[in-house]
Amino acid sequence: MQLRFFGAAGEVTGSCLRVDHEGGAFLVDCGLFQGGREADRKNREALDFDLRAIDFVLLTHAHLDHSGLVPRLVALGYRGPIFATPATVDLLGVMLMDSAFIQEKEAEWALRNARSRKGRRRAEPSPLYTVEQARSSLLRLRAVPYETPFRPGQGVSCRFRNAGHILGSAIIEIDIDRGGAATRLVVSGDLGQPLRPVLQDPVQVSKADLLCIESTYGNRAHRSFAATYDELAGVLQGTLREGAGNVIIPAFAVGRTQEMLFVLADLVRMGRIAQLDVVVDSPMASAVTELTVRHEELWDDETRELYAWTQNNADRFRLRLVQDVEESMALNAVRGGLVIISASGMCDAGRIKHHLRYNLGRRECAIVIVGFQAAGTLGRRLVDGARQVTLFGERIAVQAKVHTIGGLSAHADQPALLAWLRGFSHPPRQTFIVHGEPEAAVEFAAAVERELRWQGVTVAEPGRPYHAN
Repeated sequence: MQLRFFGAAGEVTGSCLRVDHEGGAFLVDCGLFQGGREADRKNREALDFDLRAIDFVLLTHAHLDHSGLVPRLVALGYRGPIFATPATVDLLGVMLMDSAFIQEKEAEWALRNARSRKGRRRAEPSPLYTVEQARSSLLRLRAVPYETPFRPGQGVSCRFRNAGHILGSAIIEIDIDRGGAATRLVVSGDLGQPLRPVLQDPVQVSKADLLCIESTYGNRAHRSFAATYDELAGVLQGTLREGAGNVIIPAFAVGRTQEMLFVLADLVRMGRIAQLDVVVDSPMASAVTELTVRHEELWDDETRELYAWTQNNADRFRLRLVQDVEESMALNAVRGGLVIISASGMCDAGRIKHHLRYNLGRRECAIVIVGFQAAGTLGRRLVDGARQVTLFGERIAVQAKVHTIGGLSAHADQPALLAWLRGFSHPPRQTFIVHGEPEAAVEFAAAVERELRWQGVTVAEPGRPYHAN
């Protein structure tokens, strides 16, 4: 039995684990690489192995860094099933189509830009996959509810368990037959931070022979939720006073946008802010928000209470979901008084780039970063204090105040990750640290060895084969 990590090893995007065993081979996740100049090359070179050998695919959740290469996988010839939770299947129907649409549009823009330049002729830009290819890939999806055992392939049985990260996110327990005895592989996917809004907390897993665990925030602790509320309330009060400026919040369409809506509504309910005009300018985020309402069974009790409050106080928490392009463009003329939430969360694609273009250069505005920003992304450059950025070929001086509010992360921090690991009845024989930048992964591995006294802890390296003990 062999494990190979083809992404999210030494970085936080491109999750893709290949498992070869006596009965065949399968993938866990099939994600996009995001951020940096090498992302496009990595995405085009990914999946460079015999896809006919892959019997099935398991998806932990719908974020594109875990699922975004599924259309390319199918376009390259994969014809097997792809298993995920029902909510993940619903989300992918929105997310993969949106991803393909954005890629087609950005390829068109790049082509126009290339043709307008003089000089050496280069290969014409093309999308990683098309809308039609994304639509075809959706036919491979198979929905399996949480806590329901299923057998996706010969000698393999699985169970999805609630990871509490985004709607439908799963920890996957995989039992693999090895000569009559089962070896249990547990893949954490992305674990949610306990006691955060909207979703229930991650389920505790008690047994694993092999464990793959994320380490996005493996070297730090999040700020308390109380401190986060205080900071965000201060930004809103200072920026929106008398309609002076806008607050721009780049947010992932899935999970982060819905959490932000909860927090903003809660601030109004608590009287910290008198009233808010909130715009969600992302067709995908709007669709996902509607899906979240449909999957009320996955909410925590506090979210149910707050949702009922918003229905009775629509005059204080005014929410508008923007779909069409004309309405989105009209927001560029609004000089102040709005909270605009838009995707993508790392500022590298989608409508958020337009809102940054029209608000970054204004001292009276605020940019609020509420999620992880991968190295090489525009969001990361803003967090790191860039004084000037380029958007649509235009150089823009960063005049707006940039605030990083880390307490809203949907990823478990180091204390939460260690607490989850303490729930195992005995240490796994092998533990692989994945989905973290090198510093975070190495520090988290050291913490696991120091705090839990586990042995067999390895920071996974991309492409390297690991043989199961």
